[in-house]
Amino acid sequence: MSDVALVVMARYPEKGKVKTRLARSIGEEKTLRLYQAFLTDLAWRFANWTCCRLHWAYTPSEVDFNAFIAGLASLDASSMSSFPQEGPDLGTRLLQAFRFTQARQFARTVLIGSDSPHVSRAIITQAKQALDSADVVLGPAEDGGYYLIAMKEPHDLFSDIPMSTDMVLQMTIEKARQQGLSVRLLEPLFDVDELPELLRLAQLLQEHSYLAMATAAQLAQLKKESKL
Repeated sequence: MSDVALVVMARYPEKGKVKTRLARSIGEEKTLRLYQAFLTDLAWRFANWTCCRLHWAYTPSEVDFNAFIAGLASLDASSMSSFPQEGPDLGTRLLQAFRFTQARQFARTVLIGSDSPHVSRAIITQAKQALDSADVVLGPAEDGGYYLIAMKEPHDLFSDIPMSTDMVLQMTIEKARQQGLSVRLLEPLFDVDELPELLRLAQLLQEHSYLAMATAAQLAQLKKESKL
């Protein structure tokens, strides 16, 4: 088994509780279908991958997320693991995810969100390799946050950071440097929170559907229904 953990922060898909900003534009039912496609693409890409052991850090805690995601993506449940998110806010939950994998003897942890179904294996590999020479690896998101954070140890780079703002990346870099930690940045990537990013993803997948095939199929269906 790989000593690298890949953690995906995810929410169990429930109508009206996922990607609420996007839902205001295209409706709750369409958003639910899209988010399920996002999760399917991430599962297909990263389960059974020898580079990393796939973990889902999920909420709410009462669901059997591993069984759900295995059924959604038609995968063997043993090809991945799941654990509930812990903490009252996003920063605490991110830190606890790193502590969870360290307690299980993973030497490196790469953590991503579930808002970028087009994130590639190559990017995850680059993050893992960058930890050879850096304490912290960040994948900048175009909105000023980050879509990926990787560390060998669970450094607290999350406390007092106003999450979901355009200052998250810069403040995280500054917090790391204040702790004497070296930082490496990967290539920028956009995540999908609102309609403009979704339209951008649709255009990307129209030309390169292999990047996220379930999402591409769902977007094609929405276009057929004249919803995009």
